Amino acid sequence: MMSSTQDGSNSVTEPLDGMFTCVKGKVAGLNALLCVGKRENNHFLRHLYRDTNSYTAANAMETKDATAEEDSRDTDSTVRTNRGKRKNEETDEAAKQGNRKKQKKCGKQLRPGERYVPPPQKRNPGVSFSQEHFAETSYCFEGGLRKVYPYYFDFTTYCKGRWIGKTLLEVFKSEFRAESLDYYNKAVKEGRIKLNETPVDDLNIILKNNDFMRNTVHRHEPPVSGRPLEVLVDDGEVVVVDKPASLPVHPCGRYRHNTVIFILGKEKGLSGLHTVHRLDRLTSGVLLFARTLEVSKKLDAMVRERQLEKEYVCRVEGQFPEGEVVCEEPILVVSFRVGLCRVHPKGKESRTVFQRLSYNGRSSVVRCLPLTGRTHQIRVHLQFLGFPIFNDPIYGSSAWGPNRAKGGLVGISDEELLEALIEEHRSKESLHLLDLPEEEVSGKQGPKKECSDGAQEHNDQITAPESSGVACDDNSCKLTQEEVKAEGSQELHKSTSAAENEGEMNGTHKEKDSVSDEASRTAKSNAFVRDHLCGECKIVRPDPMEKDLIMYLHALRYKGPDFEYSTQMPDWAKEDWLQD
Repeated sequence: MMSSTQDGSNSVTEPLDGMFTCVKGKVAGLNALLCVGKRENNHFLRHLYRDTNSYTAANAMETKDATAEEDSRDTDSTVRTNRGKRKNEETDEAAKQGNRKKQKKCGKQLRPGERYVPPPQKRNPGVSFSQEHFAETSYCFEGGLRKVYPYYFDFTTYCKGRWIGKTLLEVFKSEFRAESLDYYNKAVKEGRIKLNETPVDDLNIILKNNDFMRNTVHRHEPPVSGRPLEVLVDDGEVVVVDKPASLPVHPCGRYRHNTVIFILGKEKGLSGLHTVHRLDRLTSGVLLFARTLEVSKKLDAMVRERQLEKEYVCRVEGQFPEGEVVCEEPILVVSFRVGLCRVHPKGKESRTVFQRLSYNGRSSVVRCLPLTGRTHQIRVHLQFLGFPIFNDPIYGSSAWGPNRAKGGLVGISDEELLEALIEEHRSKESLHLLDLPEEEVSGKQGPKKECSDGAQEHNDQITAPESSGVACDDNSCKLTQEEVKAEGSQELHKSTSAAENEGEMNGTHKEKDSVSDEASRTAKSNAFVRDHLCGECKIVRPDPMEKDLIMYLHALRYKGPDFEYSTQMPDWAKEDWLQD
């Protein structure tokens, strides 16, 4: 037990206090030692880091000096070696040095016979055309049609994954069937086919990843309606135009200069526009472009949120019912190649509101309000209702059967439908209305796997020694082989126009409001340049009638929260229109 002293304190307290004081002192001493050790360690690490950096910098300086000295010796050696050599020997030596540089760039030594492939270039995801593109060729106007003079153009592409390990010959044979293998062999001999900007001398060359291919061709475009492209609004934020029927909005397929984008650039000086929405090639009417990316995003948001009200007008066969008619049938794309759609349960949700405006005893003018934006929505819904557009080359075709898919009843497979549709237009010499790939229109290939094999020849083509219309004229065939080879030396996606001629050509048409004389006029252009390898130059295609390029569907009005753009009613939609 613990005893207490007289003053009341504990007798054991004093030894315990001494013991705690001793322990506290030892702990303090240990902490002091740790702090000293930590300072010493940090001091050592600082010195070590400083020495390492000094050593690295010294080595870098020595390496740099050694490299500079070696380069100097190489330069002196090259200068000394080149003295006394012929020019071709100097060129060979330069080529060898270039190969050595390529080997260094690719990061590994090329094996003997191995082909160097440069890394792919950075590509601009945006599509913008300039005066350089607009000046590739020019227009002429004849018989109510806008025509494009044939011109040379470079098709370019990087090697696709499925091509790696195949020869150029195999790729041309399987995927580029617009021309025969005989044509490609002749094009190789004239330097029109290049791989990584080097002319190909053998189509049996094996393709590698990142190979860049360039093919120079003589390009022909189909004629379109010669009606002027009217600019309705240009306020610095948007450009609104009244698009004529038969004009694609942007370059696609066989169309490049005969497009809204190129006509605006060539004749109106408008470029760098942003597409807000599109119209079918055969549809006319209001078409919006944004001037800036900011405005484009704003309008895109309105489209997504369905804040844009679109109104169309069309003329359909028969007596359309009075009152409001709503069609909500889902729409499925049957063929992307032809752009063919139909009503199908697996299709996308669609809704269109119709209202008859007039009836002349044979056909009706109908107001259309598409509440969704499916491909060919108005045309497909009208066909389903049994009132196809009066001159619709696809959905008014007899290929759909006697009832033309009224109520969604077709009775044949999609493949059979496509074949019947193509055969019908082939017999009518109107394949151009289907926007088929060029190889099918040109008769150099039968339909692809989507259809059964059809006839290999087309009735709308005639081989002739002389050409007329937009084809070439022997009297102006002045393009030499050297000029053709020069085409391949241009930049990516760049093409050249035909050589200029001093005299003015007959049939020249000049827009009164053109801002670019060079782009809009057909004068001073060698209009008919025959290319001896071009199959199109040997074909005479009958010109379509202007009325055959027009479909009775028109975008009448586009309305947003704070704007509204509209056009006048087309002639065929007026009450006093006389039907042929």
